[in-house]
This record gives sequence, C-alpha cells and structure tokens, in this order.
Amino acid sequence: MSKYAKYADLTKLSTEYARRMLRLSNRIFGEVARPTNSKSMKVVRMYSEKPLNLRREVTHYYPRHIETGWLMRYLRHYGLYRDEHEDFKEEMERMRLLRGKAKPKRQPGGNKK
Repeated sequence: MSKYAKYADLTKLSTEYARRMLRLSNRIFGEVARPTNSKSMKVVRMYSEKPLNLRREVTHYYPRHIETGWLMRYLRHYGLYRDEHEDFKEEMERMRLLRGKAKPKRQPGGNKK
C-alpha cells in the first residue's frame, strides 16, 4: 500500500488527529480549513476570483470603435450601408454650394506663395 493511500485512509477516520491533519492539508492547499455554510462559501469564492480590473471579459468589453468606423465608411462607399447623418451633412454641403456660400477648401500644405 502506498503512503498516499494510507494518508487518504487516515483522513477518513474521525479521530482528532485526522481532523487536524485534514485542516492543515486544506490550509496548505488554499482550501477552506473548516466546514462552512453556503453563505460563507460565497464569500470565499468571491475572494478567490480574479479582481474585476484583471479580468479580460470586463476590461475589453467595448468593441473596436476605430476599425468599426472605417468598416462602416467603406461599406457606405460601396453602397452597402446607409449613414443618414453623413447623408445629411453631404446634402447640407450641396445646398450651400448651390447658394454660393460654400466654405473654401483647405490646402493640405497651408497657404504657400
């Protein structure tokens, strides 16, 4: 019989020594040392979990806004997505042009002479 099997049989006994060894074993391996009720076990489970700021499913909740914005812009360009706000802005710019009140286009290098 192996030493572990002897130890396992020993912990099943109801002697004081077996109970103390079981508590010590539980403390060593990070388990609850004494039998506790379900309310206390909830607290134990809560403290054994990772903190919220270290959990990836909490900190990386929001989608990738920049990439999604570019994707929507390309889909709009191909005619697969309708962005009403962009349509409205383009219509307002077109109406401004028709009235002759269009804003001057900015030059990419500034005003060089």
